[in-house]
Amino acid sequence: MNFTRWSARLPRTQRRTGARADRAARRPQPAPTPGGGSVPAARGERADPAGRGEPAPAAVTAPEPDAPVAVPTLDGLSVHDVLGQVPALVAVVYGPDHRIAYTNDAYADLFGRRAPGAPAGQALPELTELGLLPLMDQVLRSGKPRTVKSRRVSAAGTGTVPGSEPDAVAPGGGRSRHGYYTFTCSPIEMTLPATARPAVAVAADSTVTTEPGAAAEPGVATATAPVRGVLVFGADVTDQVEAAERLRASERLQREAAVTLQRSLLPQELEQPDDLRIAATYQPGGTETAVGGDWYDVITLGAGRTALVIGDVMGRGVRAAAVMGQLRTAVRAYARLDLPPHEVLQLLDGLAAEIDANQIATCVYAVHDPNEGRLVYASAGHLPILVRDQDGTVRRAAEPTGPPLGTGGWLHTSGSVPFGPGASAVLYTDGLVERRDKDIYDGVGALERVFAGATGSPQVMCDRLIRALGITAEHDDDVAVLVLQHPARTGHDAELFHNAALELLGGVEAAPRARAFASGVLASWRFPTELRDLGVLAASELVANSLQHGTPPMRLRLRRTNRRLIIEVTDGDEHLPRRRRAEPVDEAGRGISIVATIASSWGCRRTPGGGKAVWCEFALPAD
Repeated sequence: MNFTRWSARLPRTQRRTGARADRAARRPQPAPTPGGGSVPAARGERADPAGRGEPAPAAVTAPEPDAPVAVPTLDGLSVHDVLGQVPALVAVVYGPDHRIAYTNDAYADLFGRRAPGAPAGQALPELTELGLLPLMDQVLRSGKPRTVKSRRVSAAGTGTVPGSEPDAVAPGGGRSRHGYYTFTCSPIEMTLPATARPAVAVAADSTVTTEPGAAAEPGVATATAPVRGVLVFGADVTDQVEAAERLRASERLQREAAVTLQRSLLPQELEQPDDLRIAATYQPGGTETAVGGDWYDVITLGAGRTALVIGDVMGRGVRAAAVMGQLRTAVRAYARLDLPPHEVLQLLDGLAAEIDANQIATCVYAVHDPNEGRLVYASAGHLPILVRDQDGTVRRAAEPTGPPLGTGGWLHTSGSVPFGPGASAVLYTDGLVERRDKDIYDGVGALERVFAGATGSPQVMCDRLIRALGITAEHDDDVAVLVLQHPARTGHDAELFHNAALELLGGVEAAPRARAFASGVLASWRFPTELRDLGVLAASELVANSLQHGTPPMRLRLRRTNRRLIIEVTDGDEHLPRRRRAEPVDEAGRGISIVATIASSWGCRRTPGGGKAVWCEFALPAD
């Protein structure tokens, strides 16, 4: 193998440097002056009057700017000298069978010594296991280098040596240690004696005779022929691979911590209202994706009303999950105030800015009241709710009623969409419908088409929506889906749900009328005597409180479900009652305390048209 041929493959800068050095070496030098020069200074002598001609001390002179700079060249080094000192793995093969021409010491130390002239398929099994032989064929045919990255290698082959120690001697003289190498196969040309047998190759600058054991005649050039081969160069990248693996492991642990945190902040079990069937699904992004801040919640507000929430905190990682947890907790706290949806979002907007001014979130807060047959909602920059009627018609709720949370400076408003018996609705985050190559509303349209044909229980519908929109374990974004159904009840199931209402005009006859109405309705619903008496007492106290502190119009409403009895009184005054301790001499102030004592729960809220509603609930005995 002739190293001069390889010099043509060196980078241009190195070739120019070598060329300048060659020209400097060939440049003719000025002939010395006879006698060392006619001027004493030229001979290094010091002129003195006595003419002794003593040598003058050597003068330090700066080199001339155009003087050639001596640059070392590689002409005196053989291939063995260069490749033998390279710490990387080097193997040189030639011919279509990839016969071995040379392996350096690093290669022999790892895989063992290899005899020159043998085909690589037989003598280099490690290359077969690494899958390099087909690559070497390509390099030989195309004349272009090829590279494979980060292949796992062990001594005497790529497989694990069972029971070996880190420094145990492997078959072939190598070491049974493991590592990762990046292999580059490059095309080269070598010189092969024209009369040599096919199994013999010249791997370095040396004289090869035509007959084995015979010396070449001095001065006679041996005929050679060019042979194409492949240089296999393996660079040890074990440290880089292990560092990358440690980084991936660290990121994996952080992601697992974020997922665990987020799942712990999501509802562990959804509340199931009497009038709705609800299911939810949350799927974090793929294993290489940091967890996001998607969340959902279902909150029973009392009096048969239910709040449904879904939101998405922008950003990823533990921070987004932590912000999500704070917002979800705040939503539950504000929901207990039984405020209208837009007021809840108004409070959340200010809180989000306080939590992190640089992080925003989208959210939908909706309230279902079975007495009204509508979903009243407010949206802070979130995607529209989809509602499917009993006949399969799908409609979108109106556009967001306000900007995302955390932006500030905006008054949110509430909207509504019909949601009667037999209807279904889906709330979702952008991970379900957003794709990098499509407009997000194309995804919403696809969701509408799938939702129109979805049937079954809410959980079945959740799963179908996830599958139909192509959400897999490798999806690159978090997905949260909340499906609710308002079932149309028939038969025995319908007998468990009843409503009754009485308009009260005020006056002294209002209280007796309310008691008589409540007693008759509760008796027709076949409640036990004790529960019927408690219900009549609660209705009487609520009506009396409304007559004393409220204004017309007034209404008494009784509602039963399969699990509770609800008594509610509405009037036109917005002043909300509160429970207080009445003194012994007080003639009033005990009505709300009595209701709170005998009922399972009670509460009050302002109604959208002005006024208030005060309610209480009694848990029904299990059948």
